[in-house]
Amino acid sequence: MVASPPLSPSAAEFVSRGSFASLLGWKIWYIDSSSDTAATATVSGRAPLVLLHGFPTSSLDWAKVYPELSSRCRVIALDFLGFGLSEKPRGYAYTISEQADLAAALCDELGLGHAHLLVHDYGCTVAQELLARTDARGRWLSCCFLNGGLFPETHRPRLVQQLLLTPLGPCLSALMTKHTFARSLSAVFAPATQPSVEDLRDFWALVRYRGGSLNAHRLIGYIPQRVENRERWVGALQKTSVPLGLINGSLDPVRMYVCI
Repeated sequence: MVASPPLSPSAAEFVSRGSFASLLGWKIWYIDSSSDTAATATVSGRAPLVLLHGFPTSSLDWAKVYPELSSRCRVIALDFLGFGLSEKPRGYAYTISEQADLAAALCDELGLGHAHLLVHDYGCTVAQELLARTDARGRWLSCCFLNGGLFPETHRPRLVQQLLLTPLGPCLSALMTKHTFARSLSAVFAPATQPSVEDLRDFWALVRYRGGSLNAHRLIGYIPQRVENRERWVGALQKTSVPLGLINGSLDPVRMYVCI
């Protein structure tokens, strides 16, 4: 059982199944379905699946599909540094490269020689960095991207994201409330799949846990990092021998893909 902010019963149950690992000097929260011995018995011999979450939320992104996924294979998810229940250092320069280091370190800690990747949003960029590394083919069996900014030129950041990158960023982070967070997050969902009031309350509780909302202007730094590292990260998609998949919501207001 891990300490957490007040959450709905379903979110609290998901979080309670997680643990903390000391990775690269940081306290990182993760969940591993192998701790459920009944589930492990039914998926023995199948390659594990690593889930990487989006911005600005946490591994709670996966809570509703986690039971189904873990009935099919071993499933591991972590909260990136600065997100969810993991450590949230202030005044820190959060980088995609370090988040990839932490994901790889967790796999090493859990003895995962190879695994599949299922990644969303921010996690897509972390996965691109993982694919760009020399050990990618030996470690990753496949990677499926869900609504991620794979190409920086087709990413259309929301106004609030653009403002967080300006000198106003620290002030906007400090002024963020449950209401402004809920309004901003709801805007990226399709009309028929809007998050419930309970969902938004849980997401916000984990965002602001241990002052995490005050880091929003630093965590958003992944957007310019995508531009700065375009050659490496887009190149990883073009050159990797790891099988790739893409699932993209057609009503996503932030990302647009074109076939070329």
